[in-house]
Amino acid sequence: MGVLRPEGSLPPRVYWVRRAVVLVVAVAVVVLLVIGVQALVRAVSGSGEDTPADAAPPTTSESSAPPEEEETGTPACEPAQLTAEMSADAASYPAGALPTFTLRLTNTGDQPCLVDAGGAQRQIVVTSGSDRIWASTDCDPGEPLSLLLGAGQADERPVQWDRVRSVEGCAPDQAAALPGTYQAVLTLAGVTAEPVVFGLE
Repeated sequence: MGVLRPEGSLPPRVYWVRRAVVLVVAVAVVVLLVIGVQALVRAVSGSGEDTPADAAPPTTSESSAPPEEEETGTPACEPAQLTAEMSADAASYPAGALPTFTLRLTNTGDQPCLVDAGGAQRQIVVTSGSDRIWASTDCDPGEPLSLLLGAGQADERPVQWDRVRSVEGCAPDQAAALPGTYQAVLTLAGVTAEPVVFGLE
């Protein structure tokens, strides 16, 4: 068979058609190979561009680790590991003298802990017999006070009573307390201290 003039038992047109088909198939294979290589290059390049974005979340989670450690580093004090005590600066107060109480909160546990010792968590109630005379939370509960108490550490704070009665809700124009014997009880951070007995003259 010649290249330019086909020879054989079939008409020349048949051989030319066969050559054209073979050529078209060869061209199609080459085109498909080129397209496949380009797609592969794009895929590799695209995955390389996505890598920094994929790496971003670990960086964010690492930066959020310190706040979690701060939140869980020191536990809150449990009432079972606290001791509350109160004392008065005198056994009896003459007219015009204001009773001053010293409040003492101790961490009896073996680990540091955090406790809110603010006015809302600290109540002193003064009574005379069955008569409720005054409570430190009636008029001004105060602001929260967060304390970090180490093992065996204590915090002391004074509270003074102006010898005037009070009621829940802080009604004005309350009468002054009369001379007599009184008892003060402290509840601090869920712990109740032993009562303190004192007199007013």
